[in-house]
Amino acid sequence: MMTTLRRVFLLLASIALGVVLIYLLIRVGKIDLRLTLLQLESVRRVAFVKLVLLNGLVVYLSTAKWRSIDAVLRRSSDSVPSRITSFAVTSAGMALGLVLPVQVGMTVARTLGTYFYGRPLKRGTVGTLFEQSFDLLIVVFLAVASGVTWFYSGGAVMWMASAAAMTALALLAVGPLIGVIRWAGASYSARTAPPSNRILRAVWELQHSSLLNAALARRLVMLSAVRFGVVVLMAGQTAEAIHAHIPLWSMAAAMPFAVFANVMAVTPGGIGVNELTTATALKLFGTPLAVAAQWTLANRVLLTASCFAVAACAVIVWTVEKTATSGTGDANSKTETEVG
Repeated sequence: MMTTLRRVFLLLASIALGVVLIYLLIRVGKIDLRLTLLQLESVRRVAFVKLVLLNGLVVYLSTAKWRSIDAVLRRSSDSVPSRITSFAVTSAGMALGLVLPVQVGMTVARTLGTYFYGRPLKRGTVGTLFEQSFDLLIVVFLAVASGVTWFYSGGAVMWMASAAAMTALALLAVGPLIGVIRWAGASYSARTAPPSNRILRAVWELQHSSLLNAALARRLVMLSAVRFGVVVLMAGQTAEAIHAHIPLWSMAAAMPFAVFANVMAVTPGGIGVNELTTATALKLFGTPLAVAAQWTLANRVLLTASCFAVAACAVIVWTVEKTATSGTGDANSKTETEVG
């Protein structure tokens, strides 16, 4: 009982914190809510469709990374979810990440989504955490590019050059990093049977799997870098949709700090924390705070709508696939019965 009350209290506290932070953003940024609503109402359907397509591409890239990891984690006896099922689960996870803490939404969705396919905790939970760690890794390197650009008061050319250099460095560094992780767990790797301790057993299983593979890691880094680029394009699309004049490179430079804020956020979907961090970072790169703050609110609304649109479309396609598969199975069973 006390545990339930504590969880309810923490949930309400996180929601209240998000509301307070949004209020603070509105006050500090001097946001005209009426103007923001008018901007949202004037968004053209074509602009929103473009945003949905970009969001779908982000889901596709995340799905590709997760399936690459799942191919290594699963056993030969485990069922393999179809691409459409994997896409639907990932899109549901992104939608959940808007109402739950960001780091929880995707993990919950994939763990539940793989429940009927075998070993959901390892394939859903561990697979998702491992996949998302590469998104964080590429962001760490790109944050250095953003810091260098800000320190030297640079612009688009400096950030793009620095970002390209840091991405290349991330690709070069991931191989030795995997080697260090393997070396650190070498003492457990030498065992022929898994240890009894759960944590040590997890390390042992990781050492004996093909997950710590340099080629796989480089693939995941590249997919994470491309995903980051698409997320930046989504930000640019929402800015264009409401006619907010924010340079695309500024959004790219500010994005790593927003990601860090989301990872550490305790509010549902990082609401408030994400907007304040992004607006502050954009101001550091030359965008007026009022413009940045107003865009962050509009961006939240448009991204939420596009995420749920992608999730809805994915569920519809998944339902059609399941219905078609079930119909085919029933037809085959009927044919076999008639032949028998």
